Amino acid sequence: MCRWLAYTGSPILLDELLYEPEHSLIEQSRFARLGAETTNGDGYGLGLYEGDGDVPPTVVRSTTPAWSDLNLRELAGHFRSRLFFAHIRASTGSAVQQTNCHPFRYGRWLWMHNGAITDFGRLKRDLVFAVDPELYPAIEGSTDSEVMFFLALTFGLRQDPPAAVERMVGFVEWTGRRYGVENAVQMTVATSDGERVWSFRYSSQNRSRSLFYSTEVRTLRQLHPEVFIREVLSDDARIVVSEPLRDLPGAWNEVPESTYIVTEHGLHEVHPFHPVSPP
Repeated sequence: MCRWLAYTGSPILLDELLYEPEHSLIEQSRFARLGAETTNGDGYGLGLYEGDGDVPPTVVRSTTPAWSDLNLRELAGHFRSRLFFAHIRASTGSAVQQTNCHPFRYGRWLWMHNGAITDFGRLKRDLVFAVDPELYPAIEGSTDSEVMFFLALTFGLRQDPPAAVERMVGFVEWTGRRYGVENAVQMTVATSDGERVWSFRYSSQNRSRSLFYSTEVRTLRQLHPEVFIREVLSDDARIVVSEPLRDLPGAWNEVPESTYIVTEHGLHEVHPFHPVSPP
């Protein structure tokens, strides 16, 4: 599987989250405590929103393990972003190549995923055929994660992200049942249009991979002044992570099963997630 991080708030150096915490995402690439695999060494990716309007996010992807990539270390110490995605990959079977590294981009939209579609090879043909023909040419890689993204786009991600992801998951599960594949979906997903971040935790078995969101920064400064008085995080900053970056009581909240959260300018909403099967 994989590990990922989504940040929104005032612009910060990527280094502040990718390298500085004792259990940073880079450390998780070598030693993940809550992941299906300990090591996530099949590449990494960044998606950075830098401007406003219709400027697409910058995407950087590499097949090099995150812990040993000097270019990533250099970039993280010099680039700031107000909203960014970071992902470290452990392949579930698809090739280790740049086009299979997350996050995936379409216009202003980013998407990253931890998990898998069960027996994806058997379901792939039907799933890919359901992608809107106008979107299909933009698929670059061979992962189930990217197919999920383009199915969500097909089902209206740009208009109503929660409804589109519910339809996507329902369609994958429905397709799986047609092939005798039960429990087809395992996922934590993050997607963004550059203003809001939607994060989803769901699995067909109701045994989802780990996902957490950060406590409000003003509360963190009260709980742990020794850490957060000197931190650069703004009051409206929020972080969603596969696993906590620091071992601090009260700093992290587990996302419940079958739930999605919406983060925008410091506001944080939690909603139930219900897949919608085709009629």
